[in-house]
Amino acid sequence: MISIRDLQTGRNVRLTAVRDSDAGVIEGWFNDTRFLRYYDFVPALPLRRREVESFLDGFADSSEKYIFALRMIDSEEIIGILGFCQIIWSSGTASLFIGIGNSSCTGRGLGKEALRLLLDFGFNELNFYRLQLNVIAYNEAAIKLYESLGFIREGTYRRHVLRDGIRYDMYLYGLLKDEWKG
Repeated sequence: MISIRDLQTGRNVRLTAVRDSDAGVIEGWFNDTRFLRYYDFVPALPLRRREVESFLDGFADSSEKYIFALRMIDSEEIIGILGFCQIIWSSGTASLFIGIGNSSCTGRGLGKEALRLLLDFGFNELNFYRLQLNVIAYNEAAIKLYESLGFIREGTYRRHVLRDGIRYDMYLYGLLKDEWKG
């Protein structure tokens, strides 16, 4: 008998499709400057509901990116989003992203659990060979997380991001399938 693994469920969290009912929660995150300044390197511009819905629809209409909702298993509450973008299927490469929007869920190992699921899914279900990400130098917790999962710093975009009059480096990290110890 064949045993089928559940690629999208961990001990505490699981990856699901983003639901229409999640848009309001995600809108709140995209109006939270702190979330935005760790999630992305573009200016922390708040988004209206229809802009959030358009952002989410962009994933549904593309074969070059995919988004998951990150949910707590016990409550089904959405606590973040993560996924792949800039997918180049012919090369087996993609960038990944993660954002924990519920601040009460940070620092508890849930991001690491979620990224392990995402990496497993990317390498073993979607057959990616290389996954990469960008992170701003001041996001020390994320850097520690990525390095603990085996990501290697491959480059630096020097003084790439301006925050409050200070320029920060942005790092490029990569992980190859044969380096993944999942």
